[in-house]
Amino acid sequence: MAEPHWHDLGPVEQLKDPPLRQIQVGRTRIALSWAGGAFGAVSGACNHAGGPLGDGSLDGEYIVCPWHYWKFHRVSGEGEPGFEADRVPRYPLREQEGRLLVNLEPATTRQKAPHEPHPLERSLVREPGPIRVLGISTTGMDPAHPRYSTSDALLDSALAHVATLPGNMATKLIRLRELNFRACEGFYSKSAHACTWPCSITQLDPADQMEQVYDAMVFWADVILVSTPIRWGGPSALYAKMVERMNCVQNQITIRNRILMRHKVAAFIITGGQDNVQAVAGQLLMFFAELGCQFPTFPFIAHSRGWSAEDMEHNVAFVQHSTELHEAARELVERATVTAGQMLAAGKAPPMLRAGRKASGDEKEMAGKG
Repeated sequence: MAEPHWHDLGPVEQLKDPPLRQIQVGRTRIALSWAGGAFGAVSGACNHAGGPLGDGSLDGEYIVCPWHYWKFHRVSGEGEPGFEADRVPRYPLREQEGRLLVNLEPATTRQKAPHEPHPLERSLVREPGPIRVLGISTTGMDPAHPRYSTSDALLDSALAHVATLPGNMATKLIRLRELNFRACEGFYSKSAHACTWPCSITQLDPADQMEQVYDAMVFWADVILVSTPIRWGGPSALYAKMVERMNCVQNQITIRNRILMRHKVAAFIITGGQDNVQAVAGQLLMFFAELGCQFPTFPFIAHSRGWSAEDMEHNVAFVQHSTELHEAARELVERATVTAGQMLAAGKAPPMLRAGRKASGDEKEMAGKG
């Protein structure tokens, strides 16, 4: 009769290749490794976000988590040098008659070193104050050699107009070209739960400046006004880079029914030297709708002189001197602030559920307090 807690994993020789594998024994996940002539068995659940350690890779004697690259010693379960206080459980092993057995009673316990919470992990509370308008410029250029940007110019007109409106509203402008932030690295493609809030890259890299966008959009803004040029029939590359990194915001809805961007209004300014306004507007509207944003009546303005208008200098001059376009930008931000004011005045809305998913604990609690 097999001894309690010991489980037969299989023939020793067959378990040496591949040198790292994830094994599920009942509810226990084990990262089994073979290196330097010896086996190691530690928990297959990473301390950070529960990533499958056994599906990762070996870096010397350390297992590298495939989700966010945390490292744990393959035998002791301790974190890499400098992070030894982080530890995953170690499981005893023994060889018996050519077979490898594991004791499902761990020899050590899981230990998570105390980590200061990231600033973006704070509660979703709107600070009291007037309506706040955030402008996001997605036009790319060399800051050392600035040029006239039609989308920037209309965004500037809209934000300047806010100061003339009643209510002492506040504005903030973020030009993506002035930020140093990494492209999305596809953690979501590994697992929905690997795409975390705050963004995994933001947690891993303190120098990544996408944090400024998250902070402004999620916590500060009531109105989000995005401007973009048309680039080969789509929004700008900087816009695409930003929204790919916003996947962590949308994914909270997908996996938790947790809406980070409540009671926010989005509107858009689109300009270009080629046509495809409808497709660009459709992408922007769809994405921000997926984040939970609302829209004013007529939520975007756009300008294009068409596919054949290659004389871009004339396009620039047209926008510079067009009173109608600049007035349209001012009217757009007015509509957006009116919508935001109506939403804020209405107070708490009932819980919003997406695609028929059941309400999470947070949603149910909010419904009870509404």
